[in-house]
Amino acid sequence: MNRRRLLTAAATTAVLAAPALSQAQRGTDPRVLRFVPQADLTALDPIWTTSTVTHNHALAVYDTLYSIDSRFRPRPQMAEGHTVSDDGLTWRIRLREGLRFHDGEPVRAQDCAASLSRWARRDGLGQILNARVERWGAADDSVIEIRLTRPFPAMLDALGKSFPQVPFMMPERIARMDPNTQITEVVGSGPYRFLRDEFVSGSRVVYAKFNRYVPRSEQSEWGTGGKVAHFERIEWRIIPDAATVAAALQTGEVDWWEQPPPDLMPALAGHRGIQTLVTDPIGHMAFLRFNHLHAPFNDLRARQAVAAALSQEDYMQAINGPDRSLWETCFSLFPCGTDHATSAGAELMQGPRDLARARAMIAEAGLAGTHTVVINPTDVAVIRPMGEITADVLRRLGLNVELAASDWGTVVQRRASREPPGRGGWSVFHSFGQAGNFVNPAVNVLTRGQGANGWPGWYASAEVERLTNEWLDAPTPQARRVIANEIGRVANSDVATIPLGRFFSHTAFRRTLEGVLPGTSPYFWNVRRNA
Repeated sequence: MNRRRLLTAAATTAVLAAPALSQAQRGTDPRVLRFVPQADLTALDPIWTTSTVTHNHALAVYDTLYSIDSRFRPRPQMAEGHTVSDDGLTWRIRLREGLRFHDGEPVRAQDCAASLSRWARRDGLGQILNARVERWGAADDSVIEIRLTRPFPAMLDALGKSFPQVPFMMPERIARMDPNTQITEVVGSGPYRFLRDEFVSGSRVVYAKFNRYVPRSEQSEWGTGGKVAHFERIEWRIIPDAATVAAALQTGEVDWWEQPPPDLMPALAGHRGIQTLVTDPIGHMAFLRFNHLHAPFNDLRARQAVAAALSQEDYMQAINGPDRSLWETCFSLFPCGTDHATSAGAELMQGPRDLARARAMIAEAGLAGTHTVVINPTDVAVIRPMGEITADVLRRLGLNVELAASDWGTVVQRRASREPPGRGGWSVFHSFGQAGNFVNPAVNVLTRGQGANGWPGWYASAEVERLTNEWLDAPTPQARRVIANEIGRVANSDVATIPLGRFFSHTAFRRTLEGVLPGTSPYFWNVRRNA
């Protein structure tokens, strides 16, 4: 029996033998949706962090002016509609009637203007927009007024972006906080309220239906349309042990598991009470992110050595096994199969693997023995093996590697640190995201070259930033494709981030649920119990 089959057999046995949840954890109230997220919720501010778990939390609590559908078209959400002046310098967005925050206060244009201003100082695309904004303001309580110094054709793409930092609307008093400081008060206007007094980090997150939420009349699709809340409560159960979650899903003690590990999927898919679903047909992109501020990876030669040493197949098989229908190699920082996909500049990643040559590159750069910290989560099944593979390769290259294993929440907190690796910082982390979140230069945090103002890793490239602005102003799709190809070439040549392939994930839920929507995130609206 090969190693992969042995692991699968062991995992299946563990499912059958795993202890059930305690009676106190079970809960049988049909009005309650019991959900197991991919990791613990440790940060509550979706503007401060790009953590996927925080983003999913925010989807339940907050709402947005616009959102994208399955064809990546921005559609009104909190907005009733908008007008643009003839010169393209003034946007007026009218709010729908009946919008209220969870504290009972009406949603005003002033709240939205402050929320947009806070988001725009933190998000990559928002920062480009912010540089063109003369004033985030309000014409009256119902109309947001955005005055620009020069036109911004991608306004709706910015306001409707789905990840990582989404312009969620918050009360003005909260939105006035420094975007570099986490908010502590969670008040949104979405279909569910966050119950702070029931929040236990590492154990439980609870939401209650917001009875004053007024959904749109359209059918829900991804983050758009009618967000109808059918459950009175949603309880997130934080359960790190995968076998325990699988057993709980089989017995009906939990309703929905966001992201089961691949080794457990055969047992879950074969269970008559469980349904599985491919969450996003566009797939997920896995990647390795360098810290560009500190040695060894502030040196291009070190990044090139790693690019020459890694094999995407190793990572993809560790995540999803040998079945090539579940993954593919992809050497583009834009999703393969989309308009902007390009492997230009990625020749080092595509050539034959040569560890001896890569080790020599590290030695020639004078970096052998450099202390290198790989921060890696133990509780996210997709990411954990990626960190372990990279740590092994880096050791083979002659680096002094520390594999800093912890829960995902700790990884998220630590990756925000800009300290050197030996003082609480880091050198490498791995993650993944829905491929649609990287579909163009405006939203792709992997290619943006914002340096200290950018995503953790802090890759800096004035050339990429110049090209990104050109892309935003490009008059035709063909012109955008040409510019995006050059952005991909520059970012790949700089080894800004190493793409590790594209794969497809499943979610699993009890057949007693209906209305689970495919898309880029777990959506808690539209879902109801059918029995």
